[in-house]
Amino acid sequence: MRVVVTGSQGYIGSLLAPYLVARGHDVTGIDAGFFEAGKVYDAADDVATTRKDVRLLTAADFTGAEAVVHLAELSNDPLALLSSDVTHDINHRGSVNVADAAKSAGASRFVYASSCSVYGAATEDLVNEESPLHPQTAYAVCKELVERDVGAMADDDFSPTFLRNATAYGASPRLRFDVVLNNLCGLAWTTKEIRMESDGTPWRPLVHVRDICEAVACCLEVPRERVHGEVLNVGDGGANFQIRQIAEIVGDVFPDCRVTVAGRGPDARSYRVSFAKIAQVLPEFKCDWTPEQGARELLDVFSRVGLDAAGFESREHTRLKQIKYLLESRQIDEHFYWQ
Repeated sequence: MRVVVTGSQGYIGSLLAPYLVARGHDVTGIDAGFFEAGKVYDAADDVATTRKDVRLLTAADFTGAEAVVHLAELSNDPLALLSSDVTHDINHRGSVNVADAAKSAGASRFVYASSCSVYGAATEDLVNEESPLHPQTAYAVCKELVERDVGAMADDDFSPTFLRNATAYGASPRLRFDVVLNNLCGLAWTTKEIRMESDGTPWRPLVHVRDICEAVACCLEVPRERVHGEVLNVGDGGANFQIRQIAEIVGDVFPDCRVTVAGRGPDARSYRVSFAKIAQVLPEFKCDWTPEQGARELLDVFSRVGLDAAGFESREHTRLKQIKYLLESRQIDEHFYWQ
């Protein structure tokens, strides 16, 4: 299958694109290039990638594509707070533009990387795809809006699928340290201590980045009618953890690491997620990774590349820091277009 992956040089994309190639797909990438330089180790070669903003894409950019996997957005809550207007411009309107261009070009499948963050401050003990959404940030609001607007585009010729990924973790050539497990692993490695400022009680679902890649591949490869218009939580039924539990898992993996909890009040965002639907719709999919395995994987990577405090704190591995740098160095303008 001819597949275009947007965000092919990001945390997920730099694993997903070569993974799809290895499964026999013909893959090209599109990426704005904001995080291109953030490699911590060499892995499979990047696929051929066009540098272009999602807001500027047209049908011509998807000529010949049978499927599009859309990852390219401003990623995570702190970055969205930097500019809510730009976040909506890129993550909502830009993503709808990508879907519209892909549909106009004749791509029959469209896989969108949504997020379990749409559940926000959940009022149910265990949320599923039919639960009310309570997004708490511009980032999460945009995910909900894209699901709504792109979902309305579904027809006999265009099949969108929405993957509400749990919080990602694990090693990638373009590693991120602004996701919870990776961040805690970086602290454990560089400081030998994890100090939690909150009470650590909020719940988060976790999923390894390679398991996200597997879910995307399954959506592309199963019969179209199975995933047409579907919303699927991506993760494993046993992968809901309180933040303090995640810290304890990391502390047990990293030698001589001390875990302390300040207990200054919980984060407002807390949700436990059911993954029963994806097990039913995509029985081919299963999560191969646990947080403990992911922490051990990161310990191995840190040892191999000689990660130090400067590398852990580098702007290249934290979305907010990198975008601030590009703004302050005037490489991008206030609307996040390259100068």
